[in-house]
Amino acid sequence: MKLFFKKPSYETQMVKSKIALGENIFDLSPQIIAEEKIKNITKHSYCNLTNSGNASIFLALSAINNKIIIPDQGGWNGFKQIANLLNKEVEILKTDDGIINLDYFNELDLDNSALITTSFAGYSGEQDIKSISKYCNDNNILLIEDASGGICDNKKKIGNGNYSDIIIASTGSPKMINVENGGFISYNDEKLIEKFKIPLKTSKCDLITAGGIATEIKQTPKNFKTTTKACKYLKNNLDNVIHKEKRGINVIIKTKDSKKMTFNLRNEFLLDKKSFFTKCPNYNRVKKKGVAIEIKNLDISCLNKENLDLIIEKIKLYQ
Repeated sequence: MKLFFKKPSYETQMVKSKIALGENIFDLSPQIIAEEKIKNITKHSYCNLTNSGNASIFLALSAINNKIIIPDQGGWNGFKQIANLLNKEVEILKTDDGIINLDYFNELDLDNSALITTSFAGYSGEQDIKSISKYCNDNNILLIEDASGGICDNKKKIGNGNYSDIIIASTGSPKMINVENGGFISYNDEKLIEKFKIPLKTSKCDLITAGGIATEIKQTPKNFKTTTKACKYLKNNLDNVIHKEKRGINVIIKTKDSKKMTFNLRNEFLLDKKSFFTKCPNYNRVKKKGVAIEIKNLDISCLNKENLDLIIEKIKLYQ
């Protein structure tokens, strides 16, 4: 079976090449166009492009004056690393395999805090951002959503500025807006503009990346819909799936010997010399033994029934 690692669309690659060669292909600055398109998606009033997803996290957390709440698994290890770098007080929120359970907030001191979470727990289980947002609003908690995997949701349940105070994302590979590098941060609070002014100077997005984002964002709704549909198909046809009933852009399978299963599956599939299997326990996925099948890493042209059925067959072979 021939599978391909997700790449920017041909149109995006051409736009990036032309900008690199000095061609002026937009009526306005690529940065302005990209930021306007992102604001249209997130429904926020302000947006800044950055040079990476971690730079976006840095911006968001640098603006927080009080403690930062981080899920105990299913997030991104950069959350805690950057919070520590900024000397922020961190509280770890217990979760259900990465899924935020509002009852667990009772165990924390929440006063004037900020919660940072991903749209999908471990990329596999959709967070109930609407309910989390209501709880945060009622308890004076700032909600920061990392929507790297959840931007351009056709159902508007995640990556939606009507719920999240700040939305951040990476636009690197193989994220939903897949430009191979870059990121963004969007928000409504005008006071953040001044707070971000100096940090943005060290995380400026180049014109090539900005042009790529402005172009690739047109492909993202299709990427998102196709990827979540493929994951649903796999979840419906596999056993021992974590977050089986939830939308996701990968599929995590519980297994007793995750090391052996990951090794065997990596040897079964060639993917441009890259793997699309992650061994668990892994903070960025779940803290249980298992294997994450990173469907999000695959080009959507590969996500046909024939390929998915073969992936299912091989997974069952090694379970």
